[in-house]
Amino acid sequence: MTPEGKVKAAVNRVIDQYKSVYKFMPVPGGFGASSLDYLLCVGGKFVAIETKAPGKKPTDRQKMVIGQITRAGGAVFVIDSVDSTHELKAFLERNHHAPRPSEPET
Repeated sequence: MTPEGKVKAAVNRVIDQYKSVYKFMPVPGGFGASSLDYLLCVGGKFVAIETKAPGKKPTDRQKMVIGQITRAGGAVFVIDSVDSTHELKAFLERNHHAPRPSEPET
């Protein structure tokens, strides 16, 4: 497993503890808009996660996407080690049981 793969496995272990969290991992194909490694919905909040191998930083394109998400009010985590998931765990613990907004009438 690659170093970034180990980080993703650690992130998956954290997220999978919370069954009420929606998780989507876009597969980059070279077409369309760029995104980050994980897109989540947690208690009605939009969350994105970029995983990196230890010591690596987001690319300029990833920084642009991070800026777009944070300006729109979303939360972003950049996780670069198996041991650096504590902020994500704390966020999920605080938010995963948040009440859902009312569903629209049909």
